[in-house]
Amino acid sequence: MHIPNNAYVAVADGEKLQLYRNDGDAGTLDLAEMQVPEVDGDNKGSGGRHSSSSANPSDSQQDEDGFAAGIAAMLNQQVMAGHIESLVIIAAPRTLGEMRKHYHKTLSAKLLGEIAKDLTGHSLKDVAATIAAH
Repeated sequence: MHIPNNAYVAVADGEKLQLYRNDGDAGTLDLAEMQVPEVDGDNKGSGGRHSSSSANPSDSQQDEDGFAAGIAAMLNQQVMAGHIESLVIIAAPRTLGEMRKHYHKTLSAKLLGEIAKDLTGHSLKDVAATIAAH
């Protein structure tokens, strides 16, 4: 996957978000870690619709879903404010599925790609290698 200069890469799971910007160009990936804006994880609106082993999802799963929704809301805000022109999202599969439910059409238009993989806590080298492989 080729990522243009100043494109953002969000790496997330249900508890953590890392944000990077490509300081290189489409041919040379040079990721720089960015400060993550505050994420409001209180959005648990869709948590009750997930199937789980019981009728009610666990509180921890609702918290993770709320955090995923909060990430999407923050990214929506950043895109609509013009701070993010292009974006790649790498997230744990369940987190990515929850985030997709909350994408604004403006974010969807700026989305270069998604990778369903849990890379939170991995090195910058691992993130770059995963992007290069897609």
